[in-house]
Amino acid sequence: MPHTPDPSASAARFDRAGLDPQLAHLLELIEKAKRPALNQMDVADAKIAYAKSAPILDLMPADMAVVEDFTIPARDGHPISMRLVAPREPSWVDPMPVLLYYHGGGFTVGGIGTHDALCRRLAELGDCMVLSVDYRLGPEWRFPTAAHDAFDAMQWTFDNAERLGADPARIALGGDSAGGTLATVAAIEARNLGLSPVLQLLIYPGTCGWQDTPSHLALTEGYMLTREMILWFFSHYLRSDADRDDWRFAPLDAGGDGADVTGCCPAWIAVAQFDPLVDEGIAYARKLQAAGVAAELVHYDGMIHDFFKMARFVPAVAKAHADAGHALRRAFGLERGRAGEQQHGTN
Repeated sequence: MPHTPDPSASAARFDRAGLDPQLAHLLELIEKAKRPALNQMDVADAKIAYAKSAPILDLMPADMAVVEDFTIPARDGHPISMRLVAPREPSWVDPMPVLLYYHGGGFTVGGIGTHDALCRRLAELGDCMVLSVDYRLGPEWRFPTAAHDAFDAMQWTFDNAERLGADPARIALGGDSAGGTLATVAAIEARNLGLSPVLQLLIYPGTCGWQDTPSHLALTEGYMLTREMILWFFSHYLRSDADRDDWRFAPLDAGGDGADVTGCCPAWIAVAQFDPLVDEGIAYARKLQAAGVAAELVHYDGMIHDFFKMARFVPAVAKAHADAGHALRRAFGLERGRAGEQQHGTN
């Protein structure tokens, strides 16, 4: 059930003076533009608007040696679109590690195209192939369809890794925002199925059933992702509030205790200071650590939700991209490094 903590104790954490200068300027420009927010549009128009606007702040998509689009069958026979990108040609004699990636967008907007540049960047920095999953979205497809598609794509990747030129012993799961939610629950389902991914790369993941953490209550508007937008997304995804008590939506606290995460694969979790989701990302890292799961939590000061896709406008994002690349390379056995909790400033 929801609760209402007092956000006043967290006021200093969200002092706007700590916002990255480029992001502060960006938010000023957005405010002056007076364009309607996604939650002020019809859902069909919002999907189109997000697809058009997503690349504006992102890097140009890097050239890849391999770009392949195909479909795989979901458990109900529906075709799930996938995109494979790789910085070099894989082969059975030199298989590459692979990151299975779930895009963000509140389970309502987004797709392979909106996150193509980010996936290519992760492929470059992680020296791996990336498989991007075009899971089904609301309101046409409501919970738990997205989670089932995520699970089916994961099982297919493990079953078909060698055919792709991928190393089945070096498969990572990753995603941002709603896609981060899917990566967390896919990691739990992998444990349930006896699969062994090497990492869950979680970029400002959603993990809680009710949006009532101090950061949710303090950061209701002014940082692109607003409280009204979050509630609008979930109104198009969840069938009813009862779904909030399902671990496939809220692995942190569904039903009170959330999912049992014992035995899940290691995690790298990125959170942003001015993101409504920051507290649940921190709490999920603590939950994993308490269960004996290695979880590296990285705080990015001055950043907002979706900052991983703003590298063209915000130079400080390059450091976060590099950190994610290092996390992947460590998990794939390509470099050594010590994981732990980190705090990154951006000024």
